[in-house]
This record gives sequence, C-alpha cells and structure tokens, in this order.
Amino acid sequence: MTDAKELFDNQIKIQKLEDTIFAVTDQLSRAKKQGEFSSLIAARSTPKSLHCLSMRLLEERISNEEKYAELDDEVTSRSFHDPSLYHYVIFSDNVLGASVVVNSTVFNADHPEKYVFHIVTDKMNFWVMKVWFKNSSLINNTNIEVKSMDDFSVIKASYVPLLQQLEADYKYKFIKYRIMLKHLRFYLSEMFPKLHRVVLLEDDVVVQKDLTPLFLMDMEGKVNAAVETCSAFNQHYGNFMNFSHPLIQEKFDPDSCAWAYGVNVFDLDTWRKMKCTEEYHYWQTQNENQALWKLGDLLPPGLVTFHKKTKILDSFWHVLGLGHDPNIGSAQLKRAGVIHYSGNMKPWLDVAMIQYRDYWTKYVDYGMVFIQMCNFGH
Repeated sequence: MTDAKELFDNQIKIQKLEDTIFAVTDQLSRAKKQGEFSSLIAARSTPKSLHCLSMRLLEERISNEEKYAELDDEVTSRSFHDPSLYHYVIFSDNVLGASVVVNSTVFNADHPEKYVFHIVTDKMNFWVMKVWFKNSSLINNTNIEVKSMDDFSVIKASYVPLLQQLEADYKYKFIKYRIMLKHLRFYLSEMFPKLHRVVLLEDDVVVQKDLTPLFLMDMEGKVNAAVETCSAFNQHYGNFMNFSHPLIQEKFDPDSCAWAYGVNVFDLDTWRKMKCTEEYHYWQTQNENQALWKLGDLLPPGLVTFHKKTKILDSFWHVLGLGHDPNIGSAQLKRAGVIHYSGNMKPWLDVAMIQYRDYWTKYVDYGMVFIQMCNFGH
C-alpha cells in the first residue's frame, strides 16, 4: 500500500519533480558562472601567438637599433599637428588589434592621404608598435605617430586624480598603467592642443566604410558623438552608476540613455570651452572611495563628463556586440560602417565566435614576417 501510494500520490510526484528541477537549475547556474569566469580569464590572458609577436618585434628593435633610430621627418611631423587633416586616436597595448584598425580604416578610405593616426601605448609596448608600423606593407605613406603615454607631461599623479587613487591602492599596482591608458581619452584636448576634431577608435573594431563624413558632420554644439545603447542593449545610466548615492540622484536620471565607446567623435574646441577635463576631475575626485562606481571603470565617468554634451550617431556607424552576441545578422554587419567586437570573445582569441572572425582576419597582414614566425592561423 505504501508503494502504491508513492506511485499514485500527485503531491509526492510534484515534490520529487520540484527537487529535481531545483538541483538541475543549481547545476546550470554553477556551470554558467564557471563558463563566464573561464571566458573572462581567456579574454584577459595574452595568447601565446600575440606574446610571441611582441617578443619578435622587440628582438628586431634590439638587433637593428640604427634602423629604428628616431629621425625627425619635418613633413610627417607637421602632419601630426595639422588641423586640416583627419586625425584618429587609438589607445592600445595590443599591436595586432591596433594594426587591424589602421589597416581597415586606410583600406576603406576615399582619401587615405588625408588621414593621420595617433597610436598611444604604454612604455612596454612602445617599440613593439614602432617596429610593426615601420615594417607594415599595407599602409605605405600613411601618417602614423606612435607615442608612449609617458611622452605626455600632463599625465602625472599630481594632476590626474585617477592615477593618485590607483597608486594609493595596492591591488591596482600591476594594472594601474593599463587602466590609465584607457582613461587617457579624458585628456585628448590637452594631448593634442592644435587639433579641432578627432575620431577615437577602440582597438577591437574593424572599419568597413569611409569615415570622412564623421569629420564633416555638424556636431550641433556637442563635445562627443556616439551610438546610443538603450534601444539595442537596454543600457541606461542606472546600469552603470550608484543611484543610492545622493550626488548621483541629484544630478542624473537613471533612465537616461547610455552610449558606447568604440567609435567616438570629439570636438576638442567645444571640449575646451566646456572644460570637460575639469568636469572629469571633479567626478573622479568625488569617486575617491568608489561610492559612485568601481574604480577604473571607463563608461561611468564618460557618461557624467559628457552628460547632455553627446550627439547620438546613426547606428550605421557603430554595430556592437561581436564579442558576445551570436545573433547579429550578416546583412547588418556588411552594411555597417564600423563593427565592434565588444565583449570577451575578441577576434584574436581562441574563444572568438567563428561566424564573425573573417571580418577581422581579412585585415591582418599575414605577409608580415613576424606574423609568420608566431603561428597565427587564418
């Protein structure tokens, strides 16, 4: 009778089913967290091939020091400060990523001779970048300036609140310069005092169309131009800042639409008039105890610094998500001006999504001898 009761008692069946569902859900949750953690480790690790490439480039510099001696080319140097040309800025410690950005931009340009690229890296990768771009055959006669962040006198702890905060916290000891490299964007107007407008490109984008219209468009009195992310990704200020803090509550609306880095146009003249760097310093100082956002986060200080100073770009100019969203249609990708591998699955990693990889690899210079030495597959 007891066995029969278990067979036909619905309450017991329901309880067993609920227990099974709970156990499976718990296993799924743990597996998902483990997968996300593994993906994060993979994204933040340097692949052997990329490490090999950096070492080979440094070896080339050491072996041929005279070849890479700094020689001032007056015409080229003048172009670095010529406001009539179209200036791109890339902050990166990834030589392969930066090279794809430059290659794709030049390849799709109507007038590449008018383009100037300013690549800013850290001290460790300075010569890696210099050797690569001196030897690249895909960008002959392109104006490329490579500088270390240490070359800019404005970047010092006595002036930069974030650098002070990072130096005061031991756990940021080994990554503080990597964080600062990304935050250099808040000093564009001081780093390039003679320029009027620049386009900032991240090192995980691929340019597919001529970007000249970005330099000619009306900025409508705004400092920054960017693609909004509230429509496609449901991202608002409330997702990035601590709205339980009274200062954030008072100044901002949690439902305000967020925007993305990746492709940004900055009007440096308006920036200087509106004192945006001073605004950034104010908010970074207020965040000294990380009460507003996590120390080192990049988007929150951008949202507050350029609040009501941002012009929204057409989504054509910047399609995001190739590093995490497997459902972006090929028609949308082919039509886009710039595609962005935002997310952890970067195109140079083994975890990259296969369906998006060819958009990136087509601009890798596989003919470069240093690439051939390091077993980059394609």
